[in-house]
Amino acid sequence: MQIELVQIETDTEPLDGLLYLPDDGNVVGSAQLMHGNTMNFYVGPPRFLPPYLTELGLACLSYNRRGHDVLSNRDSRDLEGGAYQTMAQAIADNQRARSWMDEKHLPPPYVIGHSNGGTLAVRHAVETSDTPGLVLLSAHRGGPQLMRHMADNGLMAAERYDEITENARRYVAEGRGDELMLVPGWWYVISANTYVQFLDHCPDIVELATKLPCEALFLRDIVEPKDLYPAEEVAAASPHPVLVQELAAGGHYYRGGERTVAQAVCRWLATRL
Repeated sequence: MQIELVQIETDTEPLDGLLYLPDDGNVVGSAQLMHGNTMNFYVGPPRFLPPYLTELGLACLSYNRRGHDVLSNRDSRDLEGGAYQTMAQAIADNQRARSWMDEKHLPPPYVIGHSNGGTLAVRHAVETSDTPGLVLLSAHRGGPQLMRHMADNGLMAAERYDEITENARRYVAEGRGDELMLVPGWWYVISANTYVQFLDHCPDIVELATKLPCEALFLRDIVEPKDLYPAEEVAAASPHPVLVQELAAGGHYYRGGERTVAQAVCRWLATRL
């Protein structure tokens, strides 16, 4: 492959990423890869998929949203990252990345999102009518019940869900929304503002599926709970075909199952290029 380091401007910090191109320069399509919560463009599917996708002739943009990693700093002591992300910012980042691809005269991209990136990918596809196809890799359900579903599965706040939710709302009401909280079952720390964002503003992928403009592939690992990763519900709601596949691929992060996931994605894409 050919690989180019890119930077995409926003109204605040830029988005860093990589553009992967087929080695022979013959681009027959493109892909926009969206990373999972507190992850980045150089781990997980945004890292391991491009070598496979470029073999199909796809140009691949893999990039950080401003909500990448847990916490980070760029060129000052001011912090950025997933602990401070908002839904509006994440949605805008994906839109800006798509605009950047358009400016480079790349074909309308297949949208591929992992975990929270998959949830955001559904929202993005619904708002981008020329999306030719959507690939969801363990996308969570989102919506107003997301945090309770996660807590019930031992994740976000777990058995302390009610206590931490009350504290987060109180901090925001008191103007202390940037205060960081330790949350069991989460990635160490999260600001009260961002916690409340997930409570109140997370896209609901089952509801949004009724407006999908394209076909989709929804992959889920066999150990992942169906109530949290609702592939069948999305398929039932969508006006277009949604192929649901369960894989033994190493859990939510596909550890050791990268090739299995990549091959499943490429099989689906290859019939549509």
